[in-house]
Amino acid sequence: MSDRWLYAWGVGSVAFGGASLLVPLYIVQLGAGAVELGVLAATAALVGAPGAIVFGRLANHVRYRRSLVLVTLVGVAATLAVVPLVTDIGLVIAVNAVLWLLVAAVGPVLTMLVVDDAPEREWDVRIGRLNKHQGYGWAGGLVLGTAWPLLGSRLAGPADGTRLLFWVLAAGAAASAVGAARTLPRPPAAAHVETDRAARKVARLVATSRRGIRGATFVFMPNQLYWATRGLDPRRLRARLDSALATYFVAAACFLTGSAAFWAPLPLFLTDAGFDSGRVFLLYLVASLGSAALYGGAGRLAARYDLRHLLSTALVVRGVCFPLAAVAIALGTASVALGSAALILALLGLTWAVMLVVGTAVVTRLAPPQARGDVLGAYTALGAVAGGIGGVLGGWLATFGPAVAFGAAGGLVGLGAVLVLAVRALAGADRVAAPADETERTGDVPGGPPTE
Repeated sequence: MSDRWLYAWGVGSVAFGGASLLVPLYIVQLGAGAVELGVLAATAALVGAPGAIVFGRLANHVRYRRSLVLVTLVGVAATLAVVPLVTDIGLVIAVNAVLWLLVAAVGPVLTMLVVDDAPEREWDVRIGRLNKHQGYGWAGGLVLGTAWPLLGSRLAGPADGTRLLFWVLAAGAAASAVGAARTLPRPPAAAHVETDRAARKVARLVATSRRGIRGATFVFMPNQLYWATRGLDPRRLRARLDSALATYFVAAACFLTGSAAFWAPLPLFLTDAGFDSGRVFLLYLVASLGSAALYGGAGRLAARYDLRHLLSTALVVRGVCFPLAAVAIALGTASVALGSAALILALLGLTWAVMLVVGTAVVTRLAPPQARGDVLGAYTALGAVAGGIGGVLGGWLATFGPAVAFGAAGGLVGLGAVLVLAVRALAGADRVAAPADETERTGDVPGGPPTE
């Protein structure tokens, strides 16, 4: 199967990456407060799960796969073109939910497309290649947003620059749809007959892989959620959930919710402090770069050091950085403030990489071998729920000021660190290493992301 269509999909990913931050900034311009931003983040985090399940089931039929990808790209182009014409904040939130429903839903379809006609030994490489194209496209959207204040002011003036960027991103998604229509493969009906064994193989690859650029600010990927929970049996999971694993799940709920509570209102506070949209995009790009830079290194660290101490240390650093961000934002838009905020977000990106990679290793270490798939599925689903709850919580707390919101977020992450230290089953030398640094296999992007 030709991979030319992946380039077209990468162009579409530019639109996804740019829209991930442009929509929050747009509703701030419309007068949205922290609560609205929290609802925006929560809906975007939660709508992906049902969308991925529906599209994933449809994608079991080979004849639907091309159509589902094209529907996604055309739908994204249409929603991005509509957003700048809407001035009602609630309606923008609804349109944004449709946008991320489409983006999230297509994940399982893409996974099936890249493994069609390929032997099992090549599946992980093909999935990694897909992640690379998506990751570079996502980063390209953030880079475009960073440079846009200069470009947009020349093309449309400062007032209309944001609306013009929406239409540029929409044009990119439309061009991606045209390219995909020309290059997407047309596998014969019998090209890929899904069996339980094949589904389990794909599920394991996707559920345990490290996340690319997009994962740097999203607590979960709906593609992972679909595959990880595909065969989840709650009764079998409940029977295997011992005290150590239950304690770690509570810890994860704390630090994932706290992380989401930090990112949801952040665009508002950055804008209120005087950072223009280009600087906000730049700060998010710095966080993505920090995460991408340490994905491989986190795997090697997990292989060498006590998982309990490694993860709790990263969480403590992260918990401290959240309230420090409020201090950096209060400094204003001077170069010192921008540099301080960039340093803090880079540290947050580094700690996020440790959380992702080491978190998977911890679950693998604690889960009984015969129930590992169920436990990983539940852990991925926990991230989705925490992202939604954290978004709403962060938006509400932010109404009392950035110090309250970021302090509470840091407190939740710190509580998670304490609970991780309490999981004594992780102590000792019998550790499970996280995946090694195999860029082609995992799809990590060198230099790489609505909540982290």
